[in-house]
Amino acid sequence: MGYILVRTDKFDEELFDIIYYIAASSHSKEIALNYLSEIEQATETLKTFPLAGIVPKNRILSRLGFRALVVAKHHMVFYKINVNQEVVLYHIVDTRRNYIKLVR
Repeated sequence: MGYILVRTDKFDEELFDIIYYIAASSHSKEIALNYLSEIEQATETLKTFPLAGIVPKNRILSRLGFRALVVAKHHMVFYKINVNQEVVLYHIVDTRRNYIKLVR
């Protein structure tokens, strides 16, 4: 039996901001939607392989139980696996930024 994906409001907000930025900067809804599809495909794999992400090197994040999955060219999802067989998506961040401060 697979896991259930649960998206937090913060995750959805961050994802919207990313897709909106791509659409605005590229002047192409198609490019933004293709990027969204790439992110969704990557997160869908967590239903079958919840341990696919790595344990973050940052001690605070790893102690809090986060795992990290690179989902697209410059984006990483931070998530946790809970006892109800749920994979909870907390954040999606740009790996080119100091994302540790964003996740805490």
